[in-house]
Amino acid sequence: MEAEEMQAIADTLMRVVTPDMNPKQLLKAARKEHPEASKKDIARAAFFSIIANAEEDHGKTKNLKAVAEAERVGSKAH
Repeated sequence: MEAEEMQAIADTLMRVVTPDMNPKQLLKAARKEHPEASKKDIARAAFFSIIANAEEDHGKTKNLKAVAEAERVGSKAH
């Protein structure tokens, strides 16, 4: 995934995430705007977004962390 794509997905994640979203809902929302993105791409963008926005919005970064970790743990199970 190119840096521009990751930034675009990260921007989408920050725009659509809400404190009550679960990882599945957030993945669905991200894929609505980025249908070509894999779960792994979205998880990477979530990690990127967490780092970039850690100081700004703790509620959003908490949910992004859940998506990123869910993908990371899920990929190790395979």
